Amino acid sequence: MMAVFPWYLEWTNGKMVEDPKRKLLIVLAVLVLLNSAEAGNTDRLSGHHCTDFQTANFLRGSKLKVQFLLFTSSNPSCGELILADDGIKNCSFNSSLDTKIIIHGFRALGTKPSWIEGLVHAILNTSLVNVIAVDWVYGSTGAYPFAVENVTELALSISQFISKLLALGVSGTSIHIIGVSLGAHVGGLVGHFHGGQLGRITGLDPAGPKYTKASPEERLDPGDALFVEAIHTDADNFGIRIPVGHIDYFVNGGKDQPGCPRFISAGYKYLICDHMRAVHLYVSALKNSCPIVAFPCASHQDFLNGHCLDCVDPFLFSCPRIGLLEQAGVNMTKLPKEVKVYLMTSPSAPFCVHHSLVEFHLQKKRNIVTSIEVTFWSNSTKDTVKITIPKHEEVGKRLLAHRVPLCQINSVTLKYLPKNHFWRKDESSIVGKFCAAPLPLDSNRIMSCLPWNVTLPSNTDISYELHTACA
Repeated sequence: MMAVFPWYLEWTNGKMVEDPKRKLLIVLAVLVLLNSAEAGNTDRLSGHHCTDFQTANFLRGSKLKVQFLLFTSSNPSCGELILADDGIKNCSFNSSLDTKIIIHGFRALGTKPSWIEGLVHAILNTSLVNVIAVDWVYGSTGAYPFAVENVTELALSISQFISKLLALGVSGTSIHIIGVSLGAHVGGLVGHFHGGQLGRITGLDPAGPKYTKASPEERLDPGDALFVEAIHTDADNFGIRIPVGHIDYFVNGGKDQPGCPRFISAGYKYLICDHMRAVHLYVSALKNSCPIVAFPCASHQDFLNGHCLDCVDPFLFSCPRIGLLEQAGVNMTKLPKEVKVYLMTSPSAPFCVHHSLVEFHLQKKRNIVTSIEVTFWSNSTKDTVKITIPKHEEVGKRLLAHRVPLCQINSVTLKYLPKNHFWRKDESSIVGKFCAAPLPLDSNRIMSCLPWNVTLPSNTDISYELHTACA
């Protein structure tokens, strides 16, 4: 320290005085040196050097430079660089364990994906596996079309790496690729190069631009692995809108996620929130015990209207669940391809909700549309939905997403919303019966109804106790 001390002194008016800016630079430099030395000591104690993701300059083009970083349960925060040639044999890779390979997507500014550490930790806290993060930040930086041009070369590089794993005795069925956005299609191409015999590919909001009209050979598709799944959260923007797996989760319809800003004034978060929700949802599913379950249906609107209440067709009563369960928890020897499944979520982690069918049966038909607001109350939550009964019909149905199980709902509030016009007044009240049931609702389960018909005055909250037994 004394050797550099004079560097931040200077002569002013015949006196030696300190330059505060120079002094600050010296202090910062010393702190950097100390931190580097401390990091070096940590690396020696851990037995290998920790390697981080590369950082690229988005103005310098998008030359492909690939790194494979290994993370293990014994060192989940330290990426071990697997060098070329025989590097796998000389690292901490355990060929007797399953392997998860994470592939990020387009990185406009050339920075490390902020979600990598959270996903790695979530996997390693759940399973005893090898986790390999593929760092291709250099090839993914700059303009999106340039990143797309690097996809085939990157897929070949990853495929060659997997071939080395197979040569060590690793089973292809034990390899699970988790690809984010553009990385999902990279994973699909890797699986294609291995004849569709890798165990599993998970696409987290697979990229849409350049891929929506691509052939199955160019993008992720069900033939790329023994089990292919995709979670769609931004199908109207950065994500792909078509099914690309055996099971495709369209979360909240696949777009406009709750909790994401809807106005451009929110800046970057407005652009990326829906797209990145698939990653955060997947991490949350691994970290939390509450199940994130989905239901097959022809469309999102049919799902919301209560037309798809179970998983009998085509999954034989077993509903798919986001996470690491084998085949997503679906008990079938051979899965059908491109099955769309739907679910709702809450605006924030852990995102999981319970789905219940709510119904209102009018005592008599009306020649006007009837709207009823339904609110579930628990000790800590309030969840609301609106039932619409078409004119000349008696029954209205809707799915209500609520954050606690139905058996923990204390009461339900019903409000009749009349359709008053200046030339015609609607009825002042309606009479009918309210029923509810948790999903999945198959032939063995029945609706729980209030034991009497209720009279609902217009625009008035009427509350009733709701007693439903826990399964």
